[in-house]
Parts: sequence; C-alpha cells; structure tokens
Amino acid sequence: MQLKPEQLEAQLAKGLKPIYTLHGDEPLLVQEAADAIRAAARAAGYAERKVFTVSGAHFDWSAVQGASQAMSLFAERQLIEIRIPSGKPGKDGSEALQRYCEKLADDVLTLVQLPRLDFQQAKSAWFSALDGAGIAVRFDPIERRALPAWLAQRLARQGQRVGTGEEGQRTLAFFADRIEGNLLAAHQEMQKMALLYPAGELRFEQVESAVLDVARYDIAKLVEAVWGGQSARALRMLSALEAEGESAVFVHWTLAEDVRALARTRAALDDGQPLPLALREARVWGAKEKLFERLLPQVTAAQLARWLNSAQVCDGQCKGLNDPRWPSGAWPSLRHLVLMLLGRPQGAARGLVLQA
Repeated sequence: MQLKPEQLEAQLAKGLKPIYTLHGDEPLLVQEAADAIRAAARAAGYAERKVFTVSGAHFDWSAVQGASQAMSLFAERQLIEIRIPSGKPGKDGSEALQRYCEKLADDVLTLVQLPRLDFQQAKSAWFSALDGAGIAVRFDPIERRALPAWLAQRLARQGQRVGTGEEGQRTLAFFADRIEGNLLAAHQEMQKMALLYPAGELRFEQVESAVLDVARYDIAKLVEAVWGGQSARALRMLSALEAEGESAVFVHWTLAEDVRALARTRAALDDGQPLPLALREARVWGAKEKLFERLLPQVTAAQLARWLNSAQVCDGQCKGLNDPRWPSGAWPSLRHLVLMLLGRPQGAARGLVLQA
C-alpha cells in the first residue's frame, strides 16, 4: 500500500505492518522515516536487528531468507533491514524478494530502503510484491516553492519561528535560497539556529548571519528556473554549478535540447497539431511539460530560430571556438545564453546588446 510521507506517523501509531519500503533521493527524509519505523519496532518488542546491504550481482539472498525464517537468539522479535543502494536487485534478487514476501514470518519486521525508482522499477514484480505485502513510501524532492513552509514547520518543532507578514516571508525565502537541494545541511543549519538563539521569534538579521550557503543545484533545476522566468534563481544556480565543477558542455547541451524541443513543438502547433500531441512527440513531459505549456503561447517560430542560432554559437564558445560578439569563456557565454532565454539580451560580461 502506498502512503504519503506525512501519513507514516499516523499509520505507525495504528500498528506495524510486516514490511516497510522507503524509496527516494532525499536522504534526510528517508533517514527520519527509517528512524521512526525503528523506534516503533523497538517499542513493539523487535529488539534484535539485522542489516543486509545488497552490493553487486553476487549478493547471497539466501542469507536474507534464512535470517527471516530463523528464530532469534536474543529476542522474540527481530527487525531485518534490506538496503539496495542501486535500486536494482537483479534477476536473482527480484525472485528472492518475491519469495520473501510470500513467506513472511510473524515475528519479523522488514525495512527495505531504495533510491529513487524509475517507471520500470516502480512497476516491476519485485516492487509490486513489496508494496502488496506492506507499506511503501516515496520521498520526492521538496520543490523550491515549498521550502519556506517546510522550514517554518521545522523551526516550529524546535520552538522557533520567523516574524509575520512580508518580513517573515523574506526571512524564509533567504533561508530557502541558502539550503535549496541540500536538506541534510538544512537540518544542520536549523540545529545550529536552536543552539545560537532561544525559543521564540527569529529576526532576518539573525538568520542572515547564522545560515551558511549550503545549497546544491542540479541542471534539471536550472532549466526549470530558466523556463519558469526566475531570473535571479537561474543565475544563482548557474554560478553554483560552475563553482561545483559541473561540465559547461553538459549544461549547454541540456539548455540546447530544450530549445530544440520548443522549436519542434512550436512547428507542430503551427502545423495544426494539438498541444498535448505536439509535446508528446517532442518528448516533453513531467514538470517541464507544464512550463512549456505556459511558455509556448509567448514565443514565435522566428524567436526560437534566433535562440537556436544563439545556442549554436554558445556551443562553439564552450568548445573554445570564440565569437568576438560574445563574452569569452564557456561560463560567461552560458550566462549570456541564459539571459537571452530569460528575455534579457544584455551582454553577460561586457554590457553589449547582442542579437537575441
């Protein structure tokens, strides 16, 4: 049975299921959920714990099956944890997990931890067996727009809060910008706030002086910011990716692929295709699909042609083929391209107005 993360606590209070499967790419949230399950297991008498980490194709699944069927030497009940860091148990593992779910022992509670699963993994027979035998919880990344509320909730747990109105929103927005994409570090920063300041209201100046810039960004978030028209956020992400040593060529390729997808979709729309079909044929889906739906009515084929030409020039810049009309260097050129896509054609480094 699938549960949302916020439903787990209430479910544990009602009684334990034989298997809990946690999957997702938010280590902090997965860790906290696993800790809650372990605490509930200890309270219910599952005093012995065994941990199996599946690494490689030659993992001995019979050891897991044997542990679940063997009587505990030290307690009446035992907790068995199965960790699959790759998210791919393999053929033998798939069969073993299905057999495991068919022969669940009454005195064993099982906790399975997985990374984010793709569509095929989520529909596999082994995951369906885990889901059908107990509880499965998926932990999705917390989007930027949801971070202020998440931070406010976490601060409230430790007896702290920000001010009301615009000042409080400004404080939470600043905090969110500093920790975006790095919830583990966000948790540490909030613990630091609890040590530095007493319970009660936090001023912006206190948060500004205490919270480190520990945000981590990925290219997918960058392109979402670009197509969402979030200029300041997109430029901040681009600078962070450069500082983290990301490949400029890969960043450019991702942006250029989106421009090409937009151009294909615009051409299909101009030929009379309905928008859903045009997006599907351009292989646009998920969060980007919503962004493109809002963006496409605002851009013309001629504008997209200019963007394609700019992306081609930027490709050469990233590979050392300098164009005198563009800022020199891969990352200044990427910044210039991003400004163009955001509708601001001013030169990134030299203040030149270039063709957009």
